[in-house]
Amino acid sequence: MAGTERLTGLDTSFLHMERAGAHMHVASTSIFEGSAPTHEEFREHIASRLHLVPRFRQKLRFVPLDQGRPVWVDDPHLNLDYHVRQTALPAPGSNEQLRNLASRIFSQQLDRSKPLWELWLVEGLSGDRFAIIGKSHHALVDGVSGVDITTVLFDLDPEPSGSPEKAQPWLARPEPTDLHLLGEALKERLTSPREVYRGFRAALRGPRQILSGLGATSKMIGAATSAPSTVFNVEIGPHRRFAMVQSDLADLKRVKDEHGGTVNDVILSIVTGALGKYLRARGHDTDGLEMRAMVPVSVRAAEEHGALGNRVSAMMAPLPVWCEDPVKRLELLSAEMGDLKSSGQAVGAEILTKLTDFAPSTIASQAARLQPAQRFFNLVVTNVPGPQFPLYVLGRKMESIFPMVPLARRQALCVGIMSYNGQVNFGLIGDFDAMADLESFGLDLEAAARELVETAPAKKAKRKRAAAASGNGAGPLATESRT
Repeated sequence: MAGTERLTGLDTSFLHMERAGAHMHVASTSIFEGSAPTHEEFREHIASRLHLVPRFRQKLRFVPLDQGRPVWVDDPHLNLDYHVRQTALPAPGSNEQLRNLASRIFSQQLDRSKPLWELWLVEGLSGDRFAIIGKSHHALVDGVSGVDITTVLFDLDPEPSGSPEKAQPWLARPEPTDLHLLGEALKERLTSPREVYRGFRAALRGPRQILSGLGATSKMIGAATSAPSTVFNVEIGPHRRFAMVQSDLADLKRVKDEHGGTVNDVILSIVTGALGKYLRARGHDTDGLEMRAMVPVSVRAAEEHGALGNRVSAMMAPLPVWCEDPVKRLELLSAEMGDLKSSGQAVGAEILTKLTDFAPSTIASQAARLQPAQRFFNLVVTNVPGPQFPLYVLGRKMESIFPMVPLARRQALCVGIMSYNGQVNFGLIGDFDAMADLESFGLDLEAAARELVETAPAKKAKRKRAAAASGNGAGPLATESRT
């Protein structure tokens, strides 16, 4: 069909999972230096870049009788005033007020009859700052392609060369009728046997041979055993809480260099330490407790950067919550993650998600709805590498950016991490009722990071042991001011 593109099975699954308060959109809260642009300036700036992100001009159309996966079509009624919004914080414009606003925006489901994204310009933030809260459905973007969109919509220099861009003329392509959508879906189904065989064969064709793909798939299935019951795995509602914690990328790299592993291992160790502190402070026994985190892994090839949709797999990472020693905990996690990577678990997960492209839509729908009911993991911990250079919007520098990741059914806590310009920013999302003390978990995350960073003193402190004993020069984790 001219002007349409069918969703992949994975993208469609995010639509099916969106029920019972589990909204499947991703978001971010970005803080900028300086006074906010006007709403008109910001809207026109976004309008001038939309041709670089054509999916932002498209909406979903569902196939009648659920006879095929939905398709993207141009929205002839696109209204930027709906998608690019303006609001302001009341005085004093604290970070707590910003967090509360972001929580409310994140708690609202996107309208599926319109393009699945919103941008909120937030004025009135204290310290001569403003914020932008962006929200897009997970069917539209994954974490890495979301970063690609950020770098497209924003600038690399405070004063871009050339005259300001103007919105390019655009005419929506005719929208297909329901009859046309149904006819095309049925036509695909008639030709599906050959396509299913071809897709199945391609999905199982690993780097070396089909058998390697089968082996990786079996490892992924074997890892999907039931995770332990915890206070984080309860029924959730539609409302959210949001907290922000910030660390220094150089500190975490120093820990990695001192003790081995990767920066991602260091981050997982910090999250594990925070989970243990949080549970023990509330009287929960953590002896022998090993929680499981679903860790998304990007499988996006270099040539796919800038393309929307989801190119993501996953690994089920065991978190040794029982271990209170920060160095030992990091060593255990590094070994476990190394074993998982070598086992091909992420490859197996990618194969399983590819196979959803060839399942009848009604079966895929039921499978996606049943997935969250099975507790294969206790929480999601996702680490997205962001740009390691400053970004600007209309000449204003982005100070920091905090990710906001959706909760699945019976998942009351999610930890999103995004690096940016030397920072490592933690965006914590919690269910409003189940995680009323989400800010306390943020403090536990602070403490766990501080303990681990202190085990890898800076070079100057190494030369001065006395200084290392009293203060090693490692920068403490910075959280937002609390009022």
